[in-house]
Order: sequence, then C-alpha cells, then structure tokens
Amino acid sequence: MTGGPATEAFVVGGGPVGLTLAIDLGRRGVRCVLVERLATPLYVPKMELCNPRTMEIFRRLGVADEVRRRGYDGDAPMDVIIAPSLQREPILRLPYPSANQVAAQIAGVNDGSTAREPYCRISQYTLEPLLREVAQRTPGVTAHFGATFLEFGESAAGLLARYEDAEGRTHETACAWLVGCDGAGSAVRRQLDISAGIALEAPNVRHLFFQSDELRHAHRLGVARHYNIANSAGAALISQDRANQFGLHAAATRVAGLGPEQIIADAVGKPVAARLHHVGEWTPRLAVADRYGAGRVLLVGDAAHQFIPTGGFGLNTGIVDATNLAWKLAAVLRGWGGVALIDSYRSEQRALGLRNMAASREAAGGAGMWRALWTPEIMQATAAGDAAREGMRVAADVGQRKSHEMNGVELGYSHLGSPAIAAESGEPPDPDARRYAPTTWPGAHLPHVWLDDGAALYDRLDHGFTLIDSGPAPSEMATVADAFATLGAPLGQLWVGPGARAVMQRRFVLVRPDLHVVWRGDEATENPDWLAAMACGRIAAKRPLEIADGHRA
Repeated sequence: MTGGPATEAFVVGGGPVGLTLAIDLGRRGVRCVLVERLATPLYVPKMELCNPRTMEIFRRLGVADEVRRRGYDGDAPMDVIIAPSLQREPILRLPYPSANQVAAQIAGVNDGSTAREPYCRISQYTLEPLLREVAQRTPGVTAHFGATFLEFGESAAGLLARYEDAEGRTHETACAWLVGCDGAGSAVRRQLDISAGIALEAPNVRHLFFQSDELRHAHRLGVARHYNIANSAGAALISQDRANQFGLHAAATRVAGLGPEQIIADAVGKPVAARLHHVGEWTPRLAVADRYGAGRVLLVGDAAHQFIPTGGFGLNTGIVDATNLAWKLAAVLRGWGGVALIDSYRSEQRALGLRNMAASREAAGGAGMWRALWTPEIMQATAAGDAAREGMRVAADVGQRKSHEMNGVELGYSHLGSPAIAAESGEPPDPDARRYAPTTWPGAHLPHVWLDDGAALYDRLDHGFTLIDSGPAPSEMATVADAFATLGAPLGQLWVGPGARAVMQRRFVLVRPDLHVVWRGDEATENPDWLAAMACGRIAAKRPLEIADGHRA
C-alpha cells in the first residue's frame, strides 16, 4: 500500500458530472484528486442532449465552444416524429428549431425570457473524452483513470480515501472533503448507509447502439432528433451526435426473442445494414437519495438521484449539482465560507432533485399516455386504423410535448428557503411552472440579458459574488464591498445601466458564483455585515429548506 499526497477534495467517479466538478474546483484553485474505474470511456450514448443551463455552465468553464464543435451539427433539425415505422406517414411531427436557429432567436430577444445558450446535441461517448482532456490540463486536478475506489475512513486531515490503481496497487490519499459522483450504484452512498430513495423502478428496456450509413436514406421522413415508433415493440429511435449513429430503446418484454437486426428492421420498416456497437438492458428508475451526504462526504449526480431519460433531466441536473457544490467547497476551503454553505448544497440540490424527479415522471407519463393507445389497427390502412391513429395523434400532441417543452423546469429552478438566500416578503413566483418566467426573486437563477454594448450580462460577471447595479449612475455600495472584504470573500461590482432594469426588477441584485440571486433591493441594504455573512454561509438566513413527501414544507 502506498500513501498519496494530501489533497483538498477527492472526487470518486469521472463521468461528465465528476469531471465537471473537478474542472470547476481546479479553476477555483482547489487541489483535487479524481479516480475513475474505467480506463477509457464506454462507447455507449447514455445521454444525447446538454440543455441550456448545462451549456451556460460549460460556457463559464470555457468549454462550451468545443462541446458544440464536437457535438451534432448545429443546423440539424430537432424534430420529433411519431410513426408506425419509418416507411409510413407520421402520426404526428413536432417541429423544433436547430441549435443555430435557437441562437438566432436568443440574439433577437432581450426581455430575459431566453437562456444565454441554446441546447447542444452531444452523446456521452463524445462529451466524456472532451471533459477528460480538460480535466487533465486543469491546474490542481490529478486524475487517475482505471482506478477503483475502495472506501474512505478518518485521517488527521479529515478523511482518508483508499483506491486501487490499474496495476492492482492500493493507495491512500488524505483529503479534507470527499465527493461521490460514482453513479446509481454509488459505493460512497452505500458506505454512508444512505438509501437511494427509489420511488419507481420500471421494467427493463433493451438498448441497441448502432451505426448505419443507409438508414437516413431508407425513409422519407427527413432528419429528426427522435423517431418514436408506434408499433407492437414501441421502440424509440434516437439520432445520436453523428448522422449515422443511432440509439434504439424498446421494452425488453416486447422484443423478447428478437435479434438486434429484427428489432431495427421493425422500427425502420425494412432491413437496413447496421453495425452494432452495443446491445444491453437498463432499468428505468426514479430516485432521490434520502440525504445528499453526511459530514465531509457529499453526493452528486446519479449517486444522489436517478431519473427516467424522458425529458433529459439526469445528466443536466447532475451538472447543476456540480456547479452548486464547487464554489461552496472552494469557499469553505479558503476560509471565507462557513459550514452553512455545505448545508445549503444538501438542501438546495435535494429539493431540486425532488422537483426534477416529478418533472421526469410527468414527461414519462405523457409519453406513456399516447403509447397506451396502441392497437393492431394502428398498422392498418382501414377506417378503424384511421380512427386509431387520429386518437393517438390527439393524445401525443399533448403527452409528447411534456418531454420537450418544459423550459420552466430547465430555466426556472429556484432555491427558495435556502439558508444561504435572503428571504423576501410577498408571494414568490412559482418555481415549478412549466413555462419559464424570468425573475430576480431571491433564490432564482439570474435571467440572461444583453447589455447596451451588446455583451451578455453573464459574460461580465465575476466567478465570485457580483453586485449588479442597474441605476441611472454607478453606486459604489462601499458598505457591502467592505463587509465582503472583511470576510475575505470575492465580490465584484457591475454597473449595467438602466437598460437592464426591467429584467433585473430591482436596482441592486446580489448574485452568487453559480448565478443564483442572493438578495435584491432598490436601496442599499441596512445590514451589509449580515448580508455578507449569510451569503458566505457564516450564518443561516433561516431554517434550511425542509422536504416532506416531495413537497416544500
């Protein structure tokens, strides 16, 4: 057994979420060790879309442009099609704009109603190698791939992490904090004896990942993001991040006894040449862990929550977990952040996990609603078939949209009730609305706005706290600056001018490093020392958010 050098943070798991956390920590000057069991990433899709919030986070980490370059063509349509097979007329086509079309829309809107970044089509087998490259060149990050985490224990520095390298040698590394980003079967969560909190476990799904150069020319439906097949197998055919790469998912019981070639042929409507990369099964789950950690050990990503892929909340929620935690760990390690910041991570992100689990359930239910209407008549060119297809179309026009039209869930999440967010009197906006309504209510994510010089507000914000002033002339707010300086906390001040006032809603808006609003007001705060102490986790604004049966208490 060899002893490794002490580190500040030890990250278990090097998927996209663990890598994002390590990169963010490294960029904040935190020494970080990451161990990942796989020497090379699996060539399996797992995910196929980074939503606007994830792309915003990647932009602030400096990797968004490279993610887009390696992902799917930004001009490719995002349409969703439901059809009996790719040889038949669609029952329903839902048109959605390409990433580049969304970017053009964003450029022409300045009322806070859009995200700063469009979504990006990219599969995990493309995203994960990119993030590995970034992590390996990030100062302060030491990554060990092909290394298996064994357990953690106590040490003089706080914790001791044990892992086995690719050659079978056991190592120990002392660390101040340990973070489990090690997936649904998290060894870290098991050692903490924290329940996975499984709320639903559905029957297994067969998954095929294949390459076919002729598939896109084997039908006349055109390029789409998803082809949902309304036949007896009920397959979903997904364009991955290359024009000739596809994922196919079907209920395992419905395709039992069928070979991969037959499953593909049934979806396409005729045989096509395909090169299989992967054949397997997975179990859809809805789960949120009972706790997001204990003491100096924390849970992030799938170690803390698992969602049904419908709606795309899994990886994207994990990336938000990572950016929430990174700045708070850095603050505590550098001495200006208090323990209430770590408490706020647990409460904020568990509340978000429960919220997004409900949205994932709703999206899955919407898809299930129209799929439950399948009958053999759907496949028939008869009056009964026409009626069956029309009934399915009407149901799908409502239900399928629940998978693709939840921008309020993606953009509107809020940390109401957090111990690190100031309270405000009055009735807050509904943080669970399915349509996004921009707001700077404390706890909300800061809306995107273009400034008078054409720059995006987000691009002018510091990576610490920022006090935004949209008054007619700059105000130094020296008392707030002094209060943060006394704690050693980074605070930038940004005058954006009255052009942004309508979106900011108040003259002064205090934003924390992950772009959530801490406090706002039209006048200078009378309690700058309290505001700084609360924002930095030295004191709690109020009782931490409580959760009872999945609802805010």
